[in-house]
Amino acid sequence: MVTLEKGRYFTRIAETEADLQAAQKLRHLAFFGGDGSALEADVFDRECRHILVHDRQSGSVICCFRFLHLSGGHEIDRSYSAQFYELSALRDFDRPMIELGRFCIHPDWTDPDILRVAWGALTSYVDEAGVEMLFGCSSFEGTDKGHYLDAFAMLRDRHMAPPCWRPKVKSPNVFRFASRLRRKPNLKLAQLRMPPLLRTYLMMGGWVSDHAVVDQKMNTMHVFTGLEIKEIPPARKRLLRAICA
Repeated sequence: MVTLEKGRYFTRIAETEADLQAAQKLRHLAFFGGDGSALEADVFDRECRHILVHDRQSGSVICCFRFLHLSGGHEIDRSYSAQFYELSALRDFDRPMIELGRFCIHPDWTDPDILRVAWGALTSYVDEAGVEMLFGCSSFEGTDKGHYLDAFAMLRDRHMAPPCWRPKVKSPNVFRFASRLRRKPNLKLAQLRMPPLLRTYLMMGGWVSDHAVVDQKMNTMHVFTGLEIKEIPPARKRLLRAICA
């Protein structure tokens, strides 16, 4: 059950056109700024389901993300990520998987419980649907790779995708950090500059591609990120499921 109430927040699946537009408005505000009236939308919105996190007091949508359910890796080319990464290795994954995307939190809200509640809602769906892998694009804000070299070096040293699932280069504009970087990471700085969503993936045993795609349209650099559910540490699973209780 994706609907979840926890403290001052509750989650639900978008059901109407107004719900979808609320998510698209929040995405535009979070990714591009502005007055909150413009929409950030693409063709994948109609293929995905959207989870909204509301503030109970005001009713406002303060966080959202979308997900695309695939019955297995043979459907991987339907994904948003397949535009940017050559994902043929994942076609052999023969269990249900979901692509998580467009995750954002209202820039005026910083409560860490928002992220926890969002993951709780996702955990409910994963358990109910028997999902065995999460994947998506984890984004670094801006396109200045120099700001994130320690983070990329840490990804290279600790979080490379297994060879059997590793994405290959497809996009024309990439930073091949695994082969180009020679520096030893400053781990404190690496953690500080790691995107929060990616940090959460990594704490659960997630892995990344060996290169980052430079996305000028979104003004980001992103790495393909995967997480096999069976690899999540038991203690972390208990924490996630406790949120759903």
